[in-house]
Amino acid sequence: MSENKVEIKFAKNGPILVKGECEMVDSEGKKIAAKESFALCRCGGSKNKPFCDGTHKTNGFQG
Repeated sequence: MSENKVEIKFAKNGPILVKGECEMVDSEGKKIAAKESFALCRCGGSKNKPFCDGTHKTNGFQG
């Protein structure tokens, strides 16, 4: 993976995995701090949205 490339992977029955530097902005235009690699919630159950907290493992999420 090149230095400027961002890779986005949808984990089976899990989160969206993001690798690479990117800027995230919320609905109000505020920047959201993020690491170079992070996981975004896809199941809707995370208590740390938009980031994954592992809730998909116990709430029956399939996707």
